[in-house]
Amino acid sequence: MKYISWNVNGIRACLQKGFMDFFNEADADAFCLQETKIQEGQVQLELPGYHQYFNYAVKKGYSGTAIFTKKEPLSVSYGLGIEEHDQEGRVICLEFEDHYLVTVYTPNSKQQLERLSYRCRWEDDFRAYLKELDKKKPVIVCGDMNVAKEEIDLKNPSSNHHNAGFTDEERDKMRTLLSEGFTDTFRHFYPDAEGRYSWWSYRFHAREKNAGWRIDYFLVSDRFRDRLTGADIHDQIFGSDHCPVEVSFN
Repeated sequence: MKYISWNVNGIRACLQKGFMDFFNEADADAFCLQETKIQEGQVQLELPGYHQYFNYAVKKGYSGTAIFTKKEPLSVSYGLGIEEHDQEGRVICLEFEDHYLVTVYTPNSKQQLERLSYRCRWEDDFRAYLKELDKKKPVIVCGDMNVAKEEIDLKNPSSNHHNAGFTDEERDKMRTLLSEGFTDTFRHFYPDAEGRYSWWSYRFHAREKNAGWRIDYFLVSDRFRDRLTGADIHDQIFGSDHCPVEVSFN
């Protein structure tokens, strides 16, 4: 089984930049998107063999998530069930026989960290949500989590220490989640890999210099870890300021 996650930074724009080429080549069992930036009916995708699920933000042209899956899920839910968090289309959960698949687009703390306090509330509520799911069956959670957990996860840690995505608060929230029963699949296979990033600023020729951040993840319940067979970052794929990430499992 192979799952892929990609922050497409606008699905309509990404469709003009080769999205379908990668989608067809990848032939994933489930393909998760973040930052779709659409409202219902704005995009009609021809994806034979896939069930399609979208969560839209109330605000037009903002946020949003989607999952395309070959296997029809037992159930589908949208959001966390908390009104404060469920206006931006950030979470979809599919239930399968032996696991849950959750895609998430974690709120950005913004410049000047104006949204950091909200982000911390979100993190606590999202962690509680995942732990409730995990009581029932293992969880695979993927998406743009908007945090580089360790210095190895970004090109310039010293100059970004107080910037959104690398604050102590955000990194501590991710560490807490991992310490409470989840595994970072890429680091499971590549604990010391450097220079492997999933997001690059559009400024300063960051991508051609590989001055990036690893902020897109697949996490799994610890007890699912033995089923993992691989993880990858498709940093050769363009079409967005993020690249796709992948996990495979038995």
